[in-house]
Amino acid sequence: MVRVTAVPRLAQVVLDTTEPRRLAEFYRELFGLEYRPGDEAPAPGEPDDADWLVLRGGAGGVPLAFQRVDEQPASTWPEPGVPQMLHLDSVVDDRAALERARGRAELLGARLLLDRTDDPDEPLYVLADPAGHPFCVFVG
Repeated sequence: MVRVTAVPRLAQVVLDTTEPRRLAEFYRELFGLEYRPGDEAPAPGEPDDADWLVLRGGAGGVPLAFQRVDEQPASTWPEPGVPQMLHLDSVVDDRAALERARGRAELLGARLLLDRTDDPDEPLYVLADPAGHPFCVFVG
């Protein structure tokens, strides 16, 4: 007997961007992910016309995909104007790792949106990736 379920499984999170490779490279470096076979960057000097890229992580990780769009206004969160449609949450083990994660993210091109490291229950940073998508790093 074949069991059919009506509950879908989450396959991946897709981020719209005008520059799929640039954003994929940011998250590949930030989270230590790998390209899906065939999505790797072309050789130096070769054109890169990718309009859809997928990054995969370790066991149980949800892949991140990057879809080219003609226009993608950066979120202005926490200010009104252009709301965030979603954000990614990531965790680190302790406050020292939180500081290292922020520094690494900024070196890769992120910018700080909110510093909530003074929260004793859930210290965190909210940063924006190079395309303006907010993401959180917190102690979990």
